[in-house]
Amino acid sequence: MSYTPTEWQAVEPYAEKAAVQAQTYPDKRDLFLCHAWNDREGSAKELYGHLKTSGATVWFSEEDIPLGSLQMREIDKGLRNSRIGIVLVTPYLLESIKNEGIAEKELAVLLNTNRVVPVTHGVTFDELYDVSPMLASHSGLSTKESSLDAVAAKIAAAAAALPAA
Repeated sequence: MSYTPTEWQAVEPYAEKAAVQAQTYPDKRDLFLCHAWNDREGSAKELYGHLKTSGATVWFSEEDIPLGSLQMREIDKGLRNSRIGIVLVTPYLLESIKNEGIAEKELAVLLNTNRVVPVTHGVTFDELYDVSPMLASHSGLSTKESSLDAVAAKIAAAAAALPAA
């Protein structure tokens, strides 16, 4: 797996922090996938599949919230037990942030940890900045330059370099 200097700059600080967390909390997942509700059967599910296929351990609401459980409590556990937050930024996510939906609440927690990597998909970082300057200030990846599969492979490769969860 090769990274451009800009991509490695986006991933390296999180990989280092995640390695420390892996030693402290060995039961954690590599990644928490934050996404908009309307993306759950489309781009979020696709990204999740690519990340899993590439070997990353991923918390994904569609797979990790048991029927009958309290959704917000399960999300809270997922956030707590994940080393890095991947935020799939789509037009739907931007709307969710504006409307203060669940993804906006997840994002607030992730921004507080400083362990978040935005992945823009169908939007630009400028559009993200207009809605969430804090998230846009984090180095991230874009499907404008690479396919969703290639972005997932880069994220998973960085996660694979971490000690086993």
